[in-house]
Amino acid sequence: MDGALTGFLDVKERAAPGTELFYLTTRLRQLLAGGKRVRSLLCLYGWQAAGGTGDMTAAVRAAASLELFQQFALIHDDVMDDSDIRRGQPSAHRALATAYTDGGGPPGRAQAYGRSAAVLLGDLALVWSDELLRTADLSPMQLAQVLPLVAEMRSEVMYGQLLDLQTTGRLGGDVDTALHVIRYKTAKYTVERPLHIGAALAGAEPAVLDACTAFGIPLGEAFQLRDDLLGVFGDPAKTGKSILDDLREGKATVLMGLAIQRASTAELKTLRDLVGRSDLNEAHAAAVRTILNSTGARQTVEDMITTRRAAALTALDKAPFPESVTASLRQLAQDATARHT
Repeated sequence: MDGALTGFLDVKERAAPGTELFYLTTRLRQLLAGGKRVRSLLCLYGWQAAGGTGDMTAAVRAAASLELFQQFALIHDDVMDDSDIRRGQPSAHRALATAYTDGGGPPGRAQAYGRSAAVLLGDLALVWSDELLRTADLSPMQLAQVLPLVAEMRSEVMYGQLLDLQTTGRLGGDVDTALHVIRYKTAKYTVERPLHIGAALAGAEPAVLDACTAFGIPLGEAFQLRDDLLGVFGDPAKTGKSILDDLREGKATVLMGLAIQRASTAELKTLRDLVGRSDLNEAHAAAVRTILNSTGARQTVEDMITTRRAAALTALDKAPFPESVTASLRQLAQDATARHT
């Protein structure tokens, strides 16, 4: 996987007309270096699940294209959320702003430059994701099967992202909408569609695609619910992300929705006073965490993770996958939902 990405970027740098593109590819390489490769790995598992054997070169390149799309999504997401940190290092727009002033640019323009350059970097990752897929030596039949799934995946994650933006800062206790965001922004995008794309590369039968969905949706939901917990209760040294950002932004997560529904009058006032404050500090966050615990919201989310993980594992027991793939997916399900708090 890393070789496919590195080789592709090497070609792009050699063809660059000047230093500007090299500047962006260097930043892109740094961002790619910290990824877990979950989507590309699931794509390859999907290929194997549908009976894919032999030379994996084309499948690996197709899977690698998902990593470039993921970088596009993360870069733009950090711009929209104004996040400082991604995977333990400065987010793209923050790093680009610093590079701008280090290069002699006026400090007053640094933040605007960083955001604008990050949008361009994300756009470039999106364009290259498409190029890497279309140059992966797939047959016309494979492309015909895969491209509609890629289009669906991209549309679904955009829909989920928009719904996330619309609900952020609105602490209305709407758990159903929060679950809807999870379904499109994470469950389908992170798990189901990568499995579908890989399986389609191997000419999957409908039963295999259905099994991918039965496993992927509950696992993807459990994965995001765990991420929401880590976003408030996690260890930044382990997660590589701030435990204040979600609270500062007023993310309308399932966790927060449950707390809003169950909070006493005094607790509700505290949540509305603190969550969404741009100056929220650790003392504020501690007060919010106390309410997330006292209302049982945190434990309920833990229970939801357990239930969804169990559903995903049960689906694996019935899936028409090779045993080696089933074993790998079972381990991935445990790792993706493990408690780190």
